Amino acid sequence: MDNQNDSLRSRRFYKWFKQKQKIPEPNHLNEVSDGREGDGNDEMEDSYFRSMAMDPCISSNELRIFVGTWNVAGRSPEGSLAVDLDEWLNLKDAADIYVLGFQEIVPLKTRTVIGAEDPTEATNWNLLIGKTLNSKYGCPWLTPMLNPISSDNYHYNGNQEPEKRVNFSGLRGILMRNWSRSQHEKLYGGSKYKLMASKKMVGVFISVWMKTELLSKYCISNVKVCSVACGIMGYLGNKGSVSVSLSIEGTSFCFIAAHLASGEKKGDEGRRNHQVSEIFRRTTFPRSSKDDDNPHPLTILGHDQIFWFGDLNYRLYLEDNLARHLIKKQDWKALQEFDQLRRELEDGGVFQGWREGDIEFAPTYKYSFSNCNRYSGGVPNSSGEKQRTPAWCDRILWYGKRVKQLSYFRSESKFSDHRPVSALFSTHVEVMKSINRIGVQIHSFLPSIITPKQTGSEKHNEEENSTLLSLTVKDMESSSTHMKNL
Repeated sequence: MDNQNDSLRSRRFYKWFKQKQKIPEPNHLNEVSDGREGDGNDEMEDSYFRSMAMDPCISSNELRIFVGTWNVAGRSPEGSLAVDLDEWLNLKDAADIYVLGFQEIVPLKTRTVIGAEDPTEATNWNLLIGKTLNSKYGCPWLTPMLNPISSDNYHYNGNQEPEKRVNFSGLRGILMRNWSRSQHEKLYGGSKYKLMASKKMVGVFISVWMKTELLSKYCISNVKVCSVACGIMGYLGNKGSVSVSLSIEGTSFCFIAAHLASGEKKGDEGRRNHQVSEIFRRTTFPRSSKDDDNPHPLTILGHDQIFWFGDLNYRLYLEDNLARHLIKKQDWKALQEFDQLRRELEDGGVFQGWREGDIEFAPTYKYSFSNCNRYSGGVPNSSGEKQRTPAWCDRILWYGKRVKQLSYFRSESKFSDHRPVSALFSTHVEVMKSINRIGVQIHSFLPSIITPKQTGSEKHNEEENSTLLSLTVKDMESSSTHMKNL
């Protein structure tokens, strides 16, 4: 019974695979028939089904994704910050992908909010991140210099030369992917991580980095960015989000770094909820002329796996002295009972169906600049300090199947009045297996019969088809040999 089910699944996948990839029927490669209409095709399909039952074409590979968020309070990155960055990124347990969201990388003053975007701070942060990620591998400055960031909006375009752009639809695309892998290894072999995308909107900034070896192992496509401003008057960029969409093989990802409305007065959580709804509604990733033939999600919820993080600014429904008492006891479970975001998640007011890991660390906001080991306010006669009830403003949420959170913690950098927060995830991507197996199967479909002599146009067409077939087989064999040598 199990063998029959495997065969049925294989047949269904084969039909889907032909439609999805637009690969011609095996017997159409050579246009040769032995006169028994349909028999040859059935025999070839049976051979293909048996192969797939033993070695399916689709596999699921695990990736580890680090997601971090940090409100840096308008301070510029500096050399000494590299130590804090190293601790935050937890490079001792390196991830495959690093997704970093920042808030207030510039002071939220009138000039920066309504003026033209200045890419300087975004560039400086990317340079420092690249140096930190790659410093242990011998080429700390190589990654940023490969693609100089000349604006606040950067996304990875793969091979830049038109003739090297890979169309991943059909058999030709699969064959060319193997060639593309070696090119990436030659070009980026000196750095461990490559900048995939970054986007800045006033003070909100996102930066996505990926292990260089993944660029040669997987098809990374449809990298897009989007920003949504929903601050002052609902359309200024002092609050809002920047997002990155990309696909790894057959799995789509969306990363949203957000900075929502501040305030701890009653009703302020409603403003935050409204901004979340606006970000969902207005974030789009439209198609462009540079896209490949594969469809990609146009909205946030169209993606397979989604990560939303940032200074979401949700506070505690609790008086200041009681909150500080629970913090002193380190009773995080009791404190979470009063957390606004947790209550919204449970009641379905916002982020319905989304998940967040257990919070087992102290609130991340607001620390005193004069003594960053204590929270701002709460001390009688403390002049010049804002009275703020400590809260978990900095959060990381996720949505989608086959996502497992491995850790959720905060770092102890005293760089700003927020503590950075990060989470490590285990995710899975659907991957088309190597062309080696497919190439062997198609090669086994080639006829061994001798066809009758043909004359005129029939002979000419047969020669053209035979030449096309021989080139295809030669290309596959060459690709297979190349992959064995990698």
